Amino acid sequence: MRQLVRFVVVLGFILFGWSGLGATQNALAAGFNPMASPTRLLVAEAPVLNDVDEKFNEIAGKIDLNNTNIRAFRKYQGFYPSLAAKIINNAPYEKVEDILEIPGLSETQKQRLQAHLDDFTVTEAIPELVEGDDRINNGYY
Repeated sequence: MRQLVRFVVVLGFILFGWSGLGATQNALAAGFNPMASPTRLLVAEAPVLNDVDEKFNEIAGKIDLNNTNIRAFRKYQGFYPSLAAKIINNAPYEKVEDILEIPGLSETQKQRLQAHLDDFTVTEAIPELVEGDDRINNGYY
């Protein structure tokens, strides 16, 4: 008896599923033909840049002392993490040479900074890059 009930239930599911009863139909867009829809091309469109993209274009590969996070200093030997943290904690700067006046720098650190002054730039700090503690810990783990 159990086998008969099981057989009838399975057969019912199969027939019910094949018949389409109880199955919802997918919605079809009425009259939509992607081949017939006109396409419009914009001949001249200005590129969209936000403040951060404009800042990266402005600094041209240099480290911006007022906006760059601590990880950018890793490419310079002896900067990451202690000297880079001092630079970031004493920002903002008016000019690049201001980093030589950071209190508590050793002579070795001043020499390292002096050797890389050409690799740095100073621009106005923008909130998108300096808010919170993102300059010290930007969440890369």
